[in-house]
Amino acid sequence: MSSDIHPTTIIDSQADLGENVYIGPYCVIESGVVIGDNCHIEPFVHLKSNTSLGKNNHIHSYACIGGKPQDSKFQGETTWLEIGDNNCIREYVTINIGTEGGGKVTRVGSNCLIMAYSHVAHDCILGDNVVLANAATLAGHIVVEDYAVVGGLSAVHQFVRIGQYAYIGGMTGVPQDVPPFMLIAGERGWLHGLNLIGLRRQGFNNDQLNSLKKAFKTIWRSDMNRQKALEKLEQEDNTAEVHKLLEFIKSSERGVISTRT
Repeated sequence: MSSDIHPTTIIDSQADLGENVYIGPYCVIESGVVIGDNCHIEPFVHLKSNTSLGKNNHIHSYACIGGKPQDSKFQGETTWLEIGDNNCIREYVTINIGTEGGGKVTRVGSNCLIMAYSHVAHDCILGDNVVLANAATLAGHIVVEDYAVVGGLSAVHQFVRIGQYAYIGGMTGVPQDVPPFMLIAGERGWLHGLNLIGLRRQGFNNDQLNSLKKAFKTIWRSDMNRQKALEKLEQEDNTAEVHKLLEFIKSSERGVISTRT
């Protein structure tokens, strides 16, 4: 099926468009942009150089995708932004390309929802099925794993890692790593417990939830120090979810969010 390109849109001759692409009025598509099949680009979108979109993406009006990093060390080196399939990117979203010092690529997975006014900075890596609510802000070098949710008006510190199925409440400052399966909230985010509603919605069964509840109590509610708690769980619980939680905590470089004291 042929594409539908509005005549007011400016498309560089070095851009690569797939099949059945819709591009609305007054868009700008720069050189080196790749747009996959069945993408829908609404009016006034700006896709900047070295940005690639997979299939079935919907980019809403006034989004600026592939802008230069907001990093004073960036000197114009060639870096990229890679976006997967089936993503919805809403109005006024900004996503930046990578930097030399951060692996040269910013990456967004597939099936993500990035709501209005959100910002994804240079060298961020988003997994699949991630949700960024309105005006969520990611600083540079952040990793957001599959199925994580970042609430509206939240701000995440650079180099933070957010584990899979984690939930960050709205208006939360996130200075440290967020363990998978957990819920954090607060002006300076603190750990409330399991993301029970989200986990149930994703099909976690009672056995999985009970194992994670026990792990939470052992790590954050017992009298044991962190190392002893992790060792105890390694010996007593071999479920995949708890193993993922333990590996995340042990590999954390910034330290993980704690409960409120």
